[in-house]
Amino acid sequence: MIDVLFVSSKTFPMSAVADTVRRLGDEGARAVYGGSVSDSWMQEVTEGAGFADTHQLPRKDGRAAVGLPRGEQVWLRCRSDSWLRSHARKADVLVALDDGAVYTVWQLAQRNRTAKAVYGFAPALNAVRDLVRQGGPKRHGAFMPPASLALRDFGRALKRLPESTERVLTPRPLMRRNIGGKLWRIPLRAPGLSDKFRARIARRVAESMYWAGKPSGGAYALGLAASKMSDLPVKAKLLDDVMRQEFKRGVTPQHTNQAVRALLDLADQQYAAGRLEEAAVNLNRALVVGFHRVTHIDQLSSPLAADPRKFVKRFHRSTALQAVQAPQGRQRPAAPAPVDRPLRLLVTTSANDNFLHHILDRYRAHPGVEVRYLDLAAQNSLKRITGSDWRIVQTKLGGDDEYAEAVEALMRPHLDWADTVFVDWCAGPVAMLSTIDPGDTRIVVRLHSYEALTRWPQMVDFSRVDDLVFVAEHVQDLTVAQTPQLRGAHAPRMHVLHNAMKLSGFAREKTPDARFNIGLVGVSQVAKDPLWAVEVLRELRAQDDRYRLVLVGGDMDRRASRATKKYRDRMEKELAPLVASGEVVRTGPTDDVEGELTGIGFILSSSVREGSHNGLMEGAASGAVPVVRDWPFYAGKPHSARTLYPEGWVVDSPAAAARRVLQVNATEESWQQDAKLASEHALSTWDWAVVHTDFDRLFLGDRA
Repeated sequence: MIDVLFVSSKTFPMSAVADTVRRLGDEGARAVYGGSVSDSWMQEVTEGAGFADTHQLPRKDGRAAVGLPRGEQVWLRCRSDSWLRSHARKADVLVALDDGAVYTVWQLAQRNRTAKAVYGFAPALNAVRDLVRQGGPKRHGAFMPPASLALRDFGRALKRLPESTERVLTPRPLMRRNIGGKLWRIPLRAPGLSDKFRARIARRVAESMYWAGKPSGGAYALGLAASKMSDLPVKAKLLDDVMRQEFKRGVTPQHTNQAVRALLDLADQQYAAGRLEEAAVNLNRALVVGFHRVTHIDQLSSPLAADPRKFVKRFHRSTALQAVQAPQGRQRPAAPAPVDRPLRLLVTTSANDNFLHHILDRYRAHPGVEVRYLDLAAQNSLKRITGSDWRIVQTKLGGDDEYAEAVEALMRPHLDWADTVFVDWCAGPVAMLSTIDPGDTRIVVRLHSYEALTRWPQMVDFSRVDDLVFVAEHVQDLTVAQTPQLRGAHAPRMHVLHNAMKLSGFAREKTPDARFNIGLVGVSQVAKDPLWAVEVLRELRAQDDRYRLVLVGGDMDRRASRATKKYRDRMEKELAPLVASGEVVRTGPTDDVEGELTGIGFILSSSVREGSHNGLMEGAASGAVPVVRDWPFYAGKPHSARTLYPEGWVVDSPAAAARRVLQVNATEESWQQDAKLASEHALSTWDWAVVHTDFDRLFLGDRA
């Protein structure tokens, strides 16, 4: 008996197929049919065509949206169908009835290499008759792709293969196995391939690896191909694609250094050729990749914080970045504060006014100050120019007069009105503002902890900033170490001023059980590392099971980044049984932090990095005894948590934190004494009643 398998993805003339099936039967053949067609048409075929067996093949698959040719879509839908594979394995003739089925039949023929593969009714009949004349079909072999498809000379043979064949060689099942990934390293390393062709092959391999659930293998394939390339634009694009994929996964890519170097080299090359827009795009991408939040913000360590000068050295070798960072200065210095009228103070930020409320309240009520407030994110025109980061770069390269004119038109009215502009957060708005000469208006910028780990300080022309305010000395050290302009003749005046916090309202009477409650205020970022606090709790409960951990505030937003989601998921897994047993209490978001702190006797800072940690300062003001982790980003450096806080507050491990708590809490009297000292220090050092005088001197000088 000769077995014939018909495959189609469309309908066909019923009379023609019925006649062919009848004639095949006369020749001693048995015909079956699999179709990726509608249910109604399948029923007609089953009832009227005379096939020995019929089967409905899958018609839908999410990957069809990738935009592949129709034939490949049909194969991707049907290739795992057990009925199709079973009949294809034993078929003597494989028949495609339409062009959409040709690719599927070709794929099946690669696996059943004794079968004849044909297209159409008449060729199917001829193939059966040929087998009859030859004395019948041959014995079937293994049902798998031939090794020759994968092991042939890739250097030349691959160039002759159509794109569809590349997909043949990278099916998901093969790439799931280690042998598949290793096999494909051969063509990626092969000599004699053009860079564009090697990139195409690498993308196909990476695509299959991602589909097979091996994203790290896909990134490796792209990085391996890039390492063999000399065409800089192709190489930079390929590596940039690796970065995008890996950052989406929430991991620091293995090839970050390669990508940064390629993007910087390409930007320098384009800058030298006068192609300023392209140079700006690639330089900006190099900065985005190198200073990405997944690497520095959403992890428990950062190579930038570990050695800032070493980290930025590769960037500062770039001629394009040197041009961006060249000080443009100002035509005239900032005018002194007026003596015959109130100081006109423009306070501006972009969507984040968390640290401005007390400052605005004070100077709106101050007889010597006239205040205007500008949120750049609240006006579409200002929001657009602030968010155009690559255009900021292009303008600084000298190639975007239109952008500079837009900034001038939008900001000049504010600059002409103000005597002093205070910009909170040294981010996009400051980079944007420094593209134009501020005239004689004084520019004051405040830099918090976050910005020191971003690309923005690299993009600001600090020669157009008069005063740069830091929230802590260790943040100043990190920023200055990575920013050449802050070490040169054009550097602005630099100040360290505590955040504006009203702490007197936190000093309330504690509840009776407070001294056994360890509090952590703020768990909304990976940097807060609440799992370190959980380790402290475990150390404490090993000695005394009265201790509980109280987590105050909203949770991390899983949508912030994949890295944040990973940490949050791990945290939730560890916290679930502890919350169920009552060892951990989660208050959730609250507008009454003062009230929550009345039940907390010890306040933790478990963070890996902070500027000044307002939550800890509020807890100290409330009379909770501070226990501060020696923040790893700054530990061992000239300025750190140990220089910001009094001696004895800072510890270097969960075990040391537990020892401090147990020692202070040996008696209620010793706890009360330490609590009183902590509150007195907080109120005398960080309360707005004290700190506002520093801001008065900053804004008003001798008039303060």
